[in-house]
Amino acid sequence: MVTTLLFFLFFFYTLHLVIHHLLCKIQNRPPSPFPALPFLGHLHLLKPPLHRTLAKISHKYGPILLLRFGSRPVLLISSPSAALQCFSQNDIVFANRPRLLAGKHLGYDFSAVVWASYGDHWRNLRRLLSLHLLSSANLQSLSSVRADEVHSLILRLCKNSNQVVNVRTLLFEFMLNVMMRMIGGKRYFDDNTTPSEESLNFQEIIAETFKLATANLMDYLPILKWTGISRKIEKRYINLRKKRDKLVQNLIEEHRKEKQQAMSNNKSPLKKTTMIEVMLSLQESDPDYYTDEIIIGQMMVMLSAGTDTSVGTMEWAMSLLLNHPDVLGKAQEEIDEIVGKKRHIEESDLEKLPYLQCVIKETMRMYPAGPLLVPHESSADCTVGGYHIPRGTMLMVNAWAIHNDAGLWEEAAVFKPERFLAAAAAEGDGTGLKYMVFGAGRRGCPGEGLAMKVVGLVLGSLIQCFEWERIGEEMVDMGEGTGLSMPKACPLQAKCSPRPILHYVM
Repeated sequence: MVTTLLFFLFFFYTLHLVIHHLLCKIQNRPPSPFPALPFLGHLHLLKPPLHRTLAKISHKYGPILLLRFGSRPVLLISSPSAALQCFSQNDIVFANRPRLLAGKHLGYDFSAVVWASYGDHWRNLRRLLSLHLLSSANLQSLSSVRADEVHSLILRLCKNSNQVVNVRTLLFEFMLNVMMRMIGGKRYFDDNTTPSEESLNFQEIIAETFKLATANLMDYLPILKWTGISRKIEKRYINLRKKRDKLVQNLIEEHRKEKQQAMSNNKSPLKKTTMIEVMLSLQESDPDYYTDEIIIGQMMVMLSAGTDTSVGTMEWAMSLLLNHPDVLGKAQEEIDEIVGKKRHIEESDLEKLPYLQCVIKETMRMYPAGPLLVPHESSADCTVGGYHIPRGTMLMVNAWAIHNDAGLWEEAAVFKPERFLAAAAAEGDGTGLKYMVFGAGRRGCPGEGLAMKVVGLVLGSLIQCFEWERIGEEMVDMGEGTGLSMPKACPLQAKCSPRPILHYVM
């Protein structure tokens, strides 16, 4: 009986594979790795770190693959020319987001700008970010905030000079201060006070958000919705959302109260410089659309995406510089020559420091903040690389694989900032999208301007103001952790000592 059952299972599984192979040929679908298991598809092939596993699969089977993650068809792209087709000819087709559990709970039923479907609602939120919050004029108006926080960071490092410091912790606290001052006009961390419970909660929420923002098995295996696993996973999302809502709602109520007090005292209205003030002003003109939920969703997108990704880039950059003191020395010489040794680097200096810019670009090439771009989904049938891609296919672009492709980059595994000194090193050299740190197409990241200003100013300041050294003879561990933004597995620790310029800076 058992033998007969096994025989029939094997027979039907083989028949399924043959039919699937023939259908792919007839319908001109992209190649698909073997084997794809019933129900699971290719999920059994996935191991952390996911971007490296998918890169190996693409290297073996091809740069354009059609995978199946449980019930979801997935188009895996690891080629710059194919990525260009997805985000140029087929940009509108792939402008949607897949309906994942993270979008439901953390994206407020897919209403937040990251998770919203392509359409009028998304365009309105995107316009709000681009014109009101991340515009050149608004970024310039808040330049003093960034400069003030960099000065505070330098002061904290001075107090801990010649001691082992946790670089990631300091960078995270700095970045949270910057983002919270932009969003809510508040700062949380300094050397003179113990971090408040509110600030520690924000820190915990951002870390948890990036852990849960990735897809999980429930997104691919709907049958799990009827199991205890589903309830445990959803409970984590629901609890995280409650924490986020409570903290951000308190901020909103604080601003409402301040505004009401100003009006009752016949004072002039608060100048709309922070994100909360802008959103509350819009809420007054259109309360039905700009609900508190919409405001909270926008604020959490800015806070989460703006904090963790920039911190990761700065930590990777400092790790690379510590392992390559010759590069650190060149960057230091450039700053000393261009900026001088008697004043602190400013944002206006960054465009005059090409080597520093190359260090940042090379860091983001080797360790992109999003190794796998935020997934897209096709809203209609289309063609990519000559293959037919059906509607409802989830698009995954492996930016890490493209950035580290030895066929596209000379000595791809070597840290060589000089490669970006050539004008055609990144974009526009006829090879497609070989460098896409901030995504591409109409759903590319709108925060590029802010990120480059912050990362450039902080790295420039750390290089200009301190001499850095590793805490031992061993090289800094460059192991990768898991998560949406590819953090370092081991947080960076290092020692720094003040340079003479600090006499003028402080």
